Amino acid sequence: MRGEVLVLNQNYEPLNICRWQRAVTMLYLGKALPLAHDSREIHSPTTSIRLPTVVRLAEHVKRPLPQVKLSRSSIMARDAHTCQYCGKRTKPLTVDHVIPKERGGKHTWDNVVACCVRCNGKKGNRTPREAGMSLVRPPARPRFIPYLSYSTFTWALRNEAWRDYLEPFAPHLVPH
Repeated sequence: MRGEVLVLNQNYEPLNICRWQRAVTMLYLGKALPLAHDSREIHSPTTSIRLPTVVRLAEHVKRPLPQVKLSRSSIMARDAHTCQYCGKRTKPLTVDHVIPKERGGKHTWDNVVACCVRCNGKKGNRTPREAGMSLVRPPARPRFIPYLSYSTFTWALRNEAWRDYLEPFAPHLVPH
């Protein structure tokens, strides 16, 4: 995650992840304040700047609240790349409809889970009860993550320098 900078709104909400060049430009123009630094520095003939890892905007930016989109990557992020039937982190993972679509199941957050190929074959076109299987945890729409996509947010939690700024927005997520 070298060279990437977490950008927070003035109220500390995560807004974006940008390259260090953009972050340094925002600092130089007075549009952002540094909150955490890298050990690396950049130099010019007259100045030296420690590279930021987290910046906070000087002024609050109002943006419309985004919706968490139902996608394969969001399902995998929500389920921590873990099969929701056997609990194993194996590859490849598929997306399974708990109630099969052919039996009236919808393609919604409450009916789609990450599933390993073995469990998907075992479950087939049946409900978990009919297949003698149970879910590790029931599927649900993830809690809203401000401005970052859900998969980007869960990925960003792995960065030790960013974790303190992100965890207040997702106390239920555990980085893997």
